[in-house]
Amino acid sequence: MLEGKERLRLEDGRTLRLLSALEVLQARREAAGLARSEEEQALCTNACLLARALERQGGPVFRDGAQVLECLSAREIGALAGRWAAFDRAENPSPADDEQRVQAAKKAWSTRRMRAFAGACSGPLGRFLRRSGPNK
Repeated sequence: MLEGKERLRLEDGRTLRLLSALEVLQARREAAGLARSEEEQALCTNACLLARALERQGGPVFRDGAQVLECLSAREIGALAGRWAAFDRAENPSPADDEQRVQAAKKAWSTRRMRAFAGACSGPLGRFLRRSGPNK
């Protein structure tokens, strides 16, 4: 099912693995139970995702999101979650990502400077002889 690689090896020997949609939903549900306010939601969600994605020698490093919160600092959780998110985007691009790239390319093309008649219409105009100018 996955065309790219399923795991990203980290410098310390641990690996981050891609998660299924069900695992992501389970992590979000677990995080909802851990978070006491909206401000805590992102940190708890990242911790629960890491509990599922972070492995050492083929097994999970942490039993659940609560253990991740106990063992890692907020900065470490954020850094690892950022690496996992970048890995996930690279291996599982979203149609919305493609649309953003298309829109950026269209904007770049529309704002660049062009000569007159440099577009698609200049080909058909080239077949007609000039009626004025020095080389009639």
